[in-house]
Amino acid sequence: MSVKVVVNGYGTIGKRVADAAALQLDMEVVGVAKTRPNFEARMALEKGYPLYVLAGREPDFEAAGMEVSGTVEDMLEIGDVVVDCTPNKIAAPNKALYDAAGIKAMWQGGEDHELAGISFNAHSNYDDALGCDYARVVSCNTTGLSRVISTLDKAFGVRKVRATLCRRSADPPDVKKGPINAIVPELKMPSHHGPDVKTVLPEIDIDTVAIKVPTTLMHLHIVNMDLKDACTSEDVLEALDENSRIRLIGEGMASTAEVMELARDMDRPRSDMWENCIWEESVNVSDCELYLFQAIHQESDVILENIDCIRAMTETESDAMRSITKTNDAMEL
Repeated sequence: MSVKVVVNGYGTIGKRVADAAALQLDMEVVGVAKTRPNFEARMALEKGYPLYVLAGREPDFEAAGMEVSGTVEDMLEIGDVVVDCTPNKIAAPNKALYDAAGIKAMWQGGEDHELAGISFNAHSNYDDALGCDYARVVSCNTTGLSRVISTLDKAFGVRKVRATLCRRSADPPDVKKGPINAIVPELKMPSHHGPDVKTVLPEIDIDTVAIKVPTTLMHLHIVNMDLKDACTSEDVLEALDENSRIRLIGEGMASTAEVMELARDMDRPRSDMWENCIWEESVNVSDCELYLFQAIHQESDVILENIDCIRAMTETESDAMRSITKTNDAMEL
């Protein structure tokens, strides 16, 4: 039996979650919700997703020639799990709506850990989400850090992590944000990203700092780890290469622009790069201290985790690696 998935908020993340869920053999997208009749709503209908709207907004969509299947409340009645991809300050109050409908609900990393009580990353803590009613898939940066930290912690043990995050200023279609010609430091140090990693990997000692830079392509992480077990750079590369959601890169790729060009050349949907991209040449270990650079595609790396989280919450797959494999195979990763 397929899990009936509904997506509340069909924007940057929501439309990607819907498309990914639609590819899964054990999932069915039975509705997506939009607040206004824009091009994304039109595309949802063209892809065959039933479109639901806020109560009272039906005339706006009908005037635009868009067929509406009902209200958001109607959508929640037909789903097994709702993936909330609405903006900050809207997502948290939606919990009362989901409680009233009696539907399992998951949120994105922009919300507080306390909203769901469980913060999720498939490689790190899949079992924590098994059968739960609420979960939060952590942010793109936390997802990227959690993947690489959990992989190396299992292989060698991680004593301490220090990471500097160079964050993109906005997503490519977002014309309302900057900076345009500046580098903006996050003056609160350590930054919030380290504590967010600890919601997934509570035993990890981690500090992070962050800056915002004028690019829309990707985030870049400068990662330093103090490892417990003696190892070589080659040992670390071998461990990283075994994680299907980590891609080792080189062959002339010297920037995030070239990483995104790789995604285009691979014919990825929307040029998405779901994996952590780690420059192979940057991986260096000396006296158990590791340095590396990784690029994180902020629009897409969390999509795989959303799919695995749906399986864990609905208990349609009890094993993390089997779910990861199912997700990867469906996405042709």
